[in-house]
Amino acid sequence: MRKGRRRLARWGCVVVLLLFAAVCCAAPVGNAISAYVALKADEDDGGIAQGGSAADIPARMLAAYKKAIQQVATYVPKCRGMRWPILAGIAKVESNHAIGHSIAANGDIRPKIYGVLLNGSGQGGNTTPVADTDNGRWDGTSTGERAVGPFQFLPSTWASIGEDANGDKVADPHNADDAALGAAVYLCGTGRDLTQRTQLKAAILHYNHSSEYVATVLGWIDQYTAAAEDPNLTNVTAKVRTVIEAALSQRGVPYSWGGGNAQGPSYGICCSPSGKSGTSIKGFDCSGLTLYAYARAGVQLPRTAAAQAGVGQRIPSSLGTGVLKVGDLVFFAYAPGHDSTIYHVGIYAGNGRMINAARPGTTVRLDAVSTMSGYAGGARLL
Repeated sequence: MRKGRRRLARWGCVVVLLLFAAVCCAAPVGNAISAYVALKADEDDGGIAQGGSAADIPARMLAAYKKAIQQVATYVPKCRGMRWPILAGIAKVESNHAIGHSIAANGDIRPKIYGVLLNGSGQGGNTTPVADTDNGRWDGTSTGERAVGPFQFLPSTWASIGEDANGDKVADPHNADDAALGAAVYLCGTGRDLTQRTQLKAAILHYNHSSEYVATVLGWIDQYTAAAEDPNLTNVTAKVRTVIEAALSQRGVPYSWGGGNAQGPSYGICCSPSGKSGTSIKGFDCSGLTLYAYARAGVQLPRTAAAQAGVGQRIPSSLGTGVLKVGDLVFFAYAPGHDSTIYHVGIYAGNGRMINAARPGTTVRLDAVSTMSGYAGGARLL
Protein backbone atom coordinates (compact mmCIF):
# COMPACT_ATOMS: atom_id res chain seq x y z
CA MET A 1 0.00 0.00 0.00
CA ARG A 2 2.75 2.43 0.79
CA LYS A 3 5.42 3.68 -1.54
CA GLY A 4 8.11 2.57 0.84
CA ARG A 5 11.66 1.35 0.72
CA ARG A 6 12.26 -2.11 -0.66
CA ARG A 7 15.46 -3.61 0.58
CA LEU A 8 17.09 -6.65 -0.97
CA ALA A 9 16.89 -9.51 1.51
CA ARG A 10 19.74 -11.98 1.45
CA TRP A 11 19.08 -15.43 2.78
CA GLY A 12 22.11 -17.34 3.93
CA CYS A 13 23.18 -20.48 5.70
CA VAL A 14 26.15 -21.75 7.59
CA VAL A 15 27.68 -25.14 7.98
CA VAL A 16 29.99 -25.27 10.94
CA LEU A 17 31.89 -28.07 12.60
CA LEU A 18 31.53 -27.51 16.30
CA LEU A 19 32.45 -30.11 18.84
CA PHE A 20 32.56 -32.51 15.89
CA ALA A 21 28.85 -31.95 15.21
CA ALA A 22 27.81 -29.84 12.25
CA VAL A 23 24.57 -28.07 12.85
CA CYS A 24 22.30 -26.56 10.27
CA CYS A 25 20.35 -23.39 9.77
CA ALA A 26 18.31 -21.61 7.15
CA ALA A 27 19.15 -21.43 3.48
CA PRO A 28 19.08 -18.90 0.65
CA VAL A 29 15.65 -17.99 -0.61
CA GLY A 30 14.28 -20.25 -3.30
CA ASN A 31 12.46 -19.36 -6.49
CA ALA A 32 9.10 -19.42 -4.71
CA ILE A 33 9.92 -16.21 -2.92
CA SER A 34 11.37 -13.21 -4.68
CA ALA A 35 14.50 -11.73 -3.20
CA TYR A 36 12.59 -8.47 -3.36
CA VAL A 37 11.49 -8.28 0.27
CA ALA A 38 10.30 -5.18 2.07
CA LEU A 39 12.00 -6.15 5.29
CA LYS A 40 15.63 -5.77 6.16
CA ALA A 41 17.31 -9.16 6.17
CA ASP A 42 18.78 -10.40 9.37
CA GLU A 43 22.54 -10.26 9.18
CA ASP A 44 22.79 -13.23 11.51
CA ASP A 45 24.27 -16.41 10.14
CA GLY A 46 24.92 -15.19 6.62
CA GLY A 47 21.96 -12.85 6.38
CA ILE A 48 19.02 -15.13 7.01
CA ALA A 49 15.71 -13.41 6.37
CA GLN A 50 12.73 -13.79 8.64
CA GLY A 51 11.04 -17.14 8.18
CA GLY A 52 7.45 -17.74 7.18
CA SER A 53 5.07 -19.70 9.36
CA ALA A 54 2.37 -19.06 11.90
CA ALA A 55 5.08 -19.46 14.52
CA ASP A 56 6.54 -16.14 13.36
CA ILE A 57 3.28 -14.21 13.79
CA PRO A 58 2.42 -12.70 17.17
CA ALA A 59 -0.63 -14.53 18.51
CA ARG A 60 -2.68 -11.34 18.75
CA MET A 61 -1.98 -10.46 15.12
CA LEU A 62 -2.82 -13.97 13.94
CA ALA A 63 -6.09 -13.72 15.87
CA ALA A 64 -6.84 -10.46 14.04
CA TYR A 65 -6.24 -12.07 10.65
CA LYS A 66 -8.53 -14.99 11.47
CA LYS A 67 -11.20 -12.68 12.87
CA ALA A 68 -11.16 -10.63 9.68
CA ILE A 69 -11.80 -13.77 7.62
CA GLN A 70 -14.93 -14.42 9.65
CA GLN A 71 -16.19 -10.85 9.28
CA VAL A 72 -15.39 -9.92 5.70
CA ALA A 73 -18.44 -11.62 4.16
CA THR A 74 -20.64 -9.11 5.99
CA TYR A 75 -19.02 -6.28 4.02
CA VAL A 76 -18.26 -8.03 0.71
CA PRO A 77 -20.78 -10.89 0.41
CA LYS A 78 -19.57 -11.91 -3.05
CA CYS A 79 -15.94 -12.33 -1.99
CA ARG A 80 -14.63 -15.89 -2.20
CA GLY A 81 -11.46 -17.50 -0.96
CA MET A 82 -10.24 -14.95 1.58
CA ARG A 83 -7.86 -16.81 3.92
CA TRP A 84 -5.71 -15.67 6.82
CA PRO A 85 -2.45 -16.50 4.95
CA ILE A 86 -3.42 -13.83 2.40
CA LEU A 87 -3.67 -11.18 5.09
CA ALA A 88 -0.51 -12.50 6.73
CA GLY A 89 1.40 -12.24 3.46
CA ILE A 90 0.47 -8.57 3.10
CA ALA A 91 1.18 -7.73 6.74
CA LYS A 92 4.51 -9.57 6.64
CA VAL A 93 5.76 -7.30 3.88
CA GLU A 94 4.13 -4.11 5.14
CA SER A 95 5.06 -4.22 8.83
CA ASN A 96 6.50 -7.65 9.75
CA HIS A 97 3.27 -8.29 11.68
CA ALA A 98 3.92 -5.28 13.92
CA ILE A 99 6.70 -7.21 15.64
CA GLY A 100 8.48 -4.91 18.07
CA HIS A 101 5.27 -3.10 18.94
CA SER A 102 2.89 -3.91 21.79
CA ILE A 103 -0.57 -5.15 20.85
CA ALA A 104 -3.26 -4.61 23.48
CA ALA A 105 -6.10 -7.02 24.14
CA ASN A 106 -8.43 -4.75 22.15
CA GLY A 107 -5.99 -4.77 19.21
CA ASP A 108 -4.48 -1.29 19.61
CA ILE A 109 -0.86 -1.20 18.45
CA ARG A 110 1.66 1.02 20.19
CA PRO A 111 3.81 2.73 19.28
CA LYS A 112 1.89 3.46 16.12
CA ILE A 113 3.39 2.39 12.81
CA TYR A 114 4.07 5.18 10.32
CA GLY A 115 5.52 5.05 6.85
CA VAL A 116 7.75 7.73 5.36
CA LEU A 117 6.32 11.18 4.66
CA LEU A 118 5.27 11.21 1.00
CA ASN A 119 6.53 14.71 0.23
CA GLY A 120 8.43 13.94 -2.95
CA SER A 121 11.81 14.04 -1.21
CA GLY A 122 12.77 10.65 -2.56
CA GLN A 123 12.82 9.05 0.87
CA GLY A 124 11.42 5.55 0.67
CA GLY A 125 11.45 5.74 -3.11
CA ASN A 126 8.71 8.38 -3.19
CA THR A 127 9.23 11.18 -5.70
CA THR A 128 5.65 12.44 -6.00
CA PRO A 129 4.19 14.54 -3.17
CA VAL A 130 0.91 13.30 -1.73
CA ALA A 131 -1.27 15.98 -0.16
CA ASP A 132 -2.60 15.61 3.36
CA THR A 133 -6.18 14.29 3.56
CA ASP A 134 -6.77 13.67 7.28
CA ASN A 135 -5.25 16.77 8.92
CA GLY A 136 -2.93 14.41 10.75
CA ARG A 137 -5.65 12.36 12.45
CA TRP A 138 -4.16 9.00 11.48
CA ASP A 139 -0.68 9.79 10.18
CA GLY A 140 0.30 12.33 12.85
CA THR A 141 1.11 15.16 10.45
CA SER A 142 -0.83 17.75 8.48
CA THR A 143 2.15 18.61 6.25
CA GLY A 144 1.59 15.63 3.95
CA GLU A 145 0.48 12.03 3.81
CA ARG A 146 2.09 8.84 5.08
CA ALA A 147 0.95 5.23 5.32
CA VAL A 148 -0.20 3.99 8.69
CA GLY A 149 -0.73 0.86 10.73
CA PRO A 150 0.30 -2.77 10.26
CA PHE A 151 -1.22 -2.86 6.77
CA GLN A 152 0.18 0.56 5.80
CA PHE A 153 -2.94 2.25 4.49
CA LEU A 154 -2.85 5.81 3.25
CA PRO A 155 -5.40 7.84 5.25
CA SER A 156 -7.28 8.62 2.03
CA THR A 157 -7.68 4.91 1.31
CA TRP A 158 -8.63 4.14 4.88
CA ALA A 159 -11.40 6.74 4.71
CA SER A 160 -13.15 4.68 2.05
CA ILE A 161 -12.61 1.12 3.32
CA GLY A 162 -11.93 1.33 7.06
CA GLU A 163 -14.24 -0.73 9.27
CA ASP A 164 -14.73 -1.18 13.01
CA ALA A 165 -13.91 -4.83 13.70
CA ASN A 166 -13.52 -4.74 17.47
CA GLY A 167 -16.78 -3.02 18.34
CA ASP A 168 -15.41 0.18 19.87
CA LYS A 169 -17.22 2.32 17.27
CA VAL A 170 -13.96 3.61 15.78
CA ALA A 171 -12.41 2.33 12.56
CA ASP A 172 -8.74 2.72 13.46
CA PRO A 173 -5.93 1.70 11.07
CA HIS A 174 -3.64 1.44 14.12
CA ASN A 175 -5.84 -1.31 15.56
CA ALA A 176 -4.98 -4.88 14.54
CA ASP A 177 -8.60 -6.02 14.17
CA ASP A 178 -9.77 -2.95 12.26
CA ALA A 179 -6.71 -2.92 9.99
CA ALA A 180 -6.98 -6.63 9.15
CA LEU A 181 -10.66 -6.30 8.29
CA GLY A 182 -9.93 -3.21 6.20
CA ALA A 183 -7.26 -5.11 4.29
CA ALA A 184 -9.63 -8.01 3.69
CA VAL A 185 -12.32 -5.67 2.39
CA TYR A 186 -9.83 -3.88 0.15
CA LEU A 187 -8.42 -7.10 -1.30
CA CYS A 188 -11.91 -8.51 -1.91
CA GLY A 189 -12.86 -5.46 -3.98
CA THR A 190 -16.41 -5.80 -5.23
CA GLY A 191 -16.30 -9.59 -4.95
CA ARG A 192 -13.13 -11.27 -6.17
CA ASP A 193 -12.66 -15.03 -6.12
CA LEU A 194 -9.30 -15.28 -4.40
CA THR A 195 -9.15 -19.03 -4.90
CA GLN A 196 -8.21 -18.11 -8.47
CA ARG A 197 -4.51 -17.29 -8.68
CA THR A 198 -5.08 -14.64 -11.34
CA GLN A 199 -7.60 -12.80 -9.17
CA LEU A 200 -5.39 -13.12 -6.10
CA LYS A 201 -2.54 -11.56 -8.07
CA ALA A 202 -4.85 -8.78 -9.24
CA ALA A 203 -5.89 -8.05 -5.65
CA ILE A 204 -2.28 -7.80 -4.49
CA LEU A 205 -1.36 -5.65 -7.47
CA HIS A 206 -4.24 -3.35 -6.55
CA TYR A 207 -2.74 -3.09 -3.07
CA ASN A 208 0.67 -2.10 -4.40
CA HIS A 209 1.19 -1.66 -8.14
CA SER A 210 4.48 -3.53 -8.39
CA SER A 211 5.09 -6.94 -9.93
CA GLU A 212 7.97 -7.46 -7.53
CA TYR A 213 5.69 -6.70 -4.60
CA VAL A 214 3.15 -9.23 -5.91
CA ALA A 215 5.82 -11.93 -6.20
CA THR A 216 7.06 -11.26 -2.68
CA VAL A 217 3.60 -11.32 -1.10
CA LEU A 218 2.61 -14.47 -3.01
CA GLY A 219 5.73 -16.14 -1.70
CA TRP A 220 4.78 -15.39 1.88
CA ILE A 221 1.17 -16.49 1.27
CA ASP A 222 2.42 -19.82 -0.03
CA GLN A 223 4.66 -20.16 3.02
CA TYR A 224 1.86 -19.46 5.47
CA THR A 225 -0.50 -21.76 3.60
CA ALA A 226 2.03 -24.56 3.84
CA ALA A 227 2.38 -23.96 7.57
CA ALA A 228 -1.37 -23.92 8.17
CA GLU A 229 -2.32 -27.32 6.76
CA ASP A 230 -1.50 -30.66 8.36
CA PRO A 231 -0.09 -33.39 6.09
CA ASN A 232 -2.36 -36.11 4.73
CA LEU A 233 -1.25 -39.38 6.33
CA THR A 234 -4.04 -41.65 5.10
CA ASN A 235 -1.86 -43.63 2.67
CA VAL A 236 1.44 -44.01 4.49
CA THR A 237 2.98 -46.91 6.34
CA ALA A 238 2.89 -47.14 10.12
CA LYS A 239 6.59 -46.27 10.38
CA VAL A 240 6.27 -43.24 8.13
CA ARG A 241 3.27 -42.08 10.16
CA THR A 242 5.34 -42.47 13.33
CA VAL A 243 8.14 -40.31 11.90
CA ILE A 244 5.81 -37.55 10.65
CA GLU A 245 3.71 -37.44 13.79
CA ALA A 246 6.83 -37.37 15.97
CA ALA A 247 8.23 -34.43 14.02
CA LEU A 248 4.89 -32.59 13.96
CA SER A 249 4.53 -33.05 17.71
CA GLN A 250 7.54 -30.75 18.09
CA ARG A 251 5.99 -27.81 16.24
CA GLY A 252 6.61 -24.66 18.24
CA VAL A 253 9.73 -26.05 19.90
CA PRO A 254 12.50 -23.46 19.46
CA TYR A 255 15.51 -23.83 17.23
CA SER A 256 18.65 -24.52 19.25
CA TRP A 257 22.08 -24.43 17.67
CA GLY A 258 23.33 -28.03 18.12
CA GLY A 259 20.18 -29.07 19.98
CA GLY A 260 18.16 -32.26 19.80
CA ASN A 261 18.90 -35.97 20.02
CA ALA A 262 17.13 -39.33 19.84
CA GLN A 263 15.38 -38.64 23.14
CA GLY A 264 13.97 -35.26 22.12
CA PRO A 265 14.85 -31.58 22.44
CA SER A 266 18.05 -30.74 24.29
CA TYR A 267 20.19 -27.75 25.11
CA GLY A 268 22.48 -26.83 22.25
CA ILE A 269 26.03 -25.59 21.95
CA CYS A 270 27.89 -22.36 21.38
CA CYS A 271 28.08 -20.71 18.99
CA SER A 272 26.88 -19.93 15.51
CA PRO A 273 29.10 -17.72 13.34
CA SER A 274 27.08 -14.69 14.41
CA GLY A 275 27.40 -15.68 18.06
CA LYS A 276 24.00 -17.31 18.49
CA SER A 277 24.31 -19.82 21.31
CA GLY A 278 22.06 -22.78 21.89
CA THR A 279 23.39 -23.45 25.37
CA SER A 280 20.37 -21.83 27.06
CA ILE A 281 17.77 -23.03 24.51
CA LYS A 282 16.19 -26.45 24.75
CA GLY A 283 15.17 -27.40 21.24
CA PHE A 284 16.31 -28.77 17.90
CA ASP A 285 18.49 -27.88 14.98
CA CYS A 286 17.60 -29.40 11.60
CA SER A 287 19.49 -32.69 11.92
CA GLY A 288 18.62 -32.99 15.60
CA LEU A 289 14.94 -32.97 14.64
CA THR A 290 15.33 -35.63 11.96
CA LEU A 291 17.44 -37.77 14.29
CA TYR A 292 14.68 -37.61 16.92
CA ALA A 293 11.76 -38.30 14.56
CA TYR A 294 13.39 -41.31 12.93
CA ALA A 295 14.46 -42.72 16.29
CA ARG A 296 10.77 -43.00 17.16
CA ALA A 297 10.46 -45.43 14.23
CA GLY A 298 13.54 -47.37 15.26
CA VAL A 299 15.91 -45.83 12.72
CA GLN A 300 19.23 -44.54 14.01
CA LEU A 301 20.64 -41.57 12.10
CA PRO A 302 24.06 -39.93 12.32
CA ARG A 303 24.13 -36.45 13.84
CA THR A 304 24.86 -34.21 10.87
CA ALA A 305 22.81 -33.38 7.80
CA ALA A 306 25.63 -34.31 5.42
CA ALA A 307 26.12 -37.67 7.13
CA GLN A 308 22.39 -38.39 7.05
CA ALA A 309 22.53 -38.16 3.24
CA GLY A 310 24.53 -41.39 3.29
CA VAL A 311 21.71 -43.39 4.88
CA GLY A 312 19.00 -45.18 2.91
CA GLN A 313 18.16 -44.93 -0.79
CA ARG A 314 19.57 -41.69 -2.19
CA ILE A 315 17.20 -39.69 -4.40
CA PRO A 316 19.16 -37.55 -6.89
CA SER A 317 18.27 -33.87 -7.14
CA SER A 318 18.12 -34.26 -10.93
CA LEU A 319 14.80 -36.11 -10.53
CA GLY A 320 13.21 -33.04 -8.96
CA THR A 321 11.02 -32.81 -5.89
CA GLY A 322 8.08 -34.55 -7.55
CA VAL A 323 9.52 -37.99 -6.80
CA LEU A 324 9.73 -37.39 -3.03
CA LYS A 325 7.42 -39.36 -0.78
CA VAL A 326 6.11 -38.53 2.66
CA GLY A 327 8.78 -39.38 5.23
CA ASP A 328 11.78 -38.88 2.95
CA LEU A 329 14.66 -36.77 4.14
CA VAL A 330 15.12 -33.62 2.06
CA PHE A 331 18.60 -32.12 1.66
CA PHE A 332 19.98 -28.74 0.64
CA ALA A 333 23.55 -28.01 -0.35
CA TYR A 334 25.79 -25.15 -1.39
CA ALA A 335 26.77 -27.21 -4.42
CA PRO A 336 24.01 -29.73 -5.25
CA GLY A 337 25.58 -32.94 -6.43
CA HIS A 338 28.35 -32.66 -3.85
CA ASP A 339 27.03 -34.13 -0.61
CA SER A 340 29.96 -32.77 1.35
CA THR A 341 28.39 -29.31 0.94
CA ILE A 342 25.00 -30.28 2.41
CA TYR A 343 24.04 -27.82 5.13
CA HIS A 344 20.35 -28.51 5.82
CA VAL A 345 17.85 -31.35 6.12
CA GLY A 346 14.09 -31.55 6.58
CA ILE A 347 11.43 -34.26 6.55
CA TYR A 348 9.18 -34.34 3.50
CA ALA A 349 5.51 -34.03 4.45
CA GLY A 350 3.90 -34.16 1.00
CA ASN A 351 2.42 -31.48 -1.26
CA GLY A 352 5.73 -29.68 -1.58
CA ARG A 353 6.19 -29.19 2.16
CA MET A 354 8.63 -30.32 4.80
CA ILE A 355 8.85 -30.29 8.57
CA ASN A 356 11.66 -27.90 9.27
CA ALA A 357 13.87 -26.59 12.05
CA ALA A 358 15.03 -23.62 10.06
CA ARG A 359 17.39 -21.29 11.94
CA PRO A 360 18.07 -19.50 15.22
CA GLY A 361 15.09 -17.48 16.34
CA THR A 362 12.43 -19.72 14.76
CA THR A 363 10.58 -22.83 15.88
CA VAL A 364 9.88 -26.23 14.33
CA ARG A 365 7.27 -25.71 11.63
CA LEU A 366 5.89 -26.77 8.27
CA ASP A 367 7.55 -24.97 5.38
CA ALA A 368 7.45 -25.18 1.60
CA VAL A 369 10.43 -27.15 0.29
CA SER A 370 11.01 -24.19 -2.03
CA THR A 371 11.76 -22.07 1.03
CA MET A 372 15.30 -23.30 0.69
CA SER A 373 17.51 -23.13 -2.36
CA GLY A 374 20.19 -25.58 -3.31
CA TYR A 375 17.87 -28.60 -3.37
CA ALA A 376 20.19 -31.61 -3.16
CA GLY A 377 17.74 -34.48 -3.41
CA GLY A 378 16.49 -36.75 -0.71
CA ALA A 379 16.90 -40.11 0.99
CA ARG A 380 14.30 -42.81 1.49
CA LEU A 381 14.78 -44.72 4.71
CA LEU A 382 11.37 -46.36 5.12
